[in-house]
Amino acid sequence: MFDYTVETNKTMEEAIQSLEENLREEKFGILWQFDIKEKLQEKGLEFNQPYLVLEVCNPHEAQRVLSQNLMVGYFLPCKIVVYEDAGKIIIGMPKPTALIQMVNDDQIKELARDIERRLITCIDQSI
Repeated sequence: MFDYTVETNKTMEEAIQSLEENLREEKFGILWQFDIKEKLQEKGLEFNQPYLVLEVCNPHEAQRVLSQNLMVGYFLPCKIVVYEDAGKIIIGMPKPTALIQMVNDDQIKELARDIERRLITCIDQSI
């Protein structure tokens, strides 16, 4: 599977706050929070499902992978989504290891495994 997805009993706001705190512990920051519901409604489109895309980055890790292979920047920053589906709050992300398979570089793949493990830990601690 290309993704890691979990459910939480927290509210959307609680899940995002917890996620932000856990990411900070791993030296990841939220660069941008994109509210898809708000943006689509702003454009006059009907979409009532809360759906946020968080772009997260650890500058040291970004520098490491970009120094190894500039094409890895195509996958940066990492994305974590938080959305509501059938009354449940879902937290998920595309797995860095799934994306990085397209880059034929074993050292980069090892870095992706480490980053993925750390992001999954952040997500799991947020549920």
